[in-house]
Amino acid sequence: LRGYGAARLVPRRDYALSELKLNGIEAEKLLSPTESTISGLRDVLGRVALVSVGAWVLSSHPSGAQVTGVLATAAAAIAIDQVTFAGGMEALALDTLAQATSKTYVARLRLHEAAHFLVAYLMGILPKGYTLSSLDAYKEYGALNVQAGCAFCDGAFQAEVAKGKITSGSLGRFSCVALAGIGMEYVAYGFAEGGVADVRQLDGMLRALAFSQKKSDSEVRWAVLNTISILRRHEGTVRKLSERMAAGASVGECIRLIEDSLD
Repeated sequence: LRGYGAARLVPRRDYALSELKLNGIEAEKLLSPTESTISGLRDVLGRVALVSVGAWVLSSHPSGAQVTGVLATAAAAIAIDQVTFAGGMEALALDTLAQATSKTYVARLRLHEAAHFLVAYLMGILPKGYTLSSLDAYKEYGALNVQAGCAFCDGAFQAEVAKGKITSGSLGRFSCVALAGIGMEYVAYGFAEGGVADVRQLDGMLRALAFSQKKSDSEVRWAVLNTISILRRHEGTVRKLSERMAAGASVGECIRLIEDSLD
């Protein structure tokens, strides 16, 4: 396996935003995912619900108690989803609807997950599975609070996290894998739409390590430059990998594609 852990890394040092721009990277378009498709659907569904309630009131003339009961039931359902499933039911519904109505959303998500897979492998973290939709994740894990994503054989890293002592190398690998999805969206589309959870996860890790703002910025800028460099070199492989993953290829088949692409 020539490619496993064989990524060429940019030198580890402090990089200024101006240096990222010199390398064709606008950090603000990468590190602030818009979530535009999902938020747009959420707004549309909210308007549909409001119009539906209005139409029901106008046509059926329900009593005040009935209207209050319907609104209370809806509010309770939303609260239960947020508290019990961390918004998983809403995420499942919105992702499923987006997958059914937007080809661009589907293509973007596939590239996003393929980038996580590829960067992890090249950085020396072995993928062990993946899902490309919230519905697939629910079928795979039986949990509503799990969304599309890649799973990795990262026991050593988790052990470091548990001890509260993470090496520079482990943190670098984690940072690059976390940013790989939004990085590929930026490479392919010029901005990132999905990946809010990835950014929050990385930010949470740096906060847990008690990094200063300056040290956190340094880590993120290096990871951004390193990740984008990897993805630009292997963009064609990411695209092929996304197609193979969409066809349901096994992890082994995905790794074979990566290794073959190195020829």
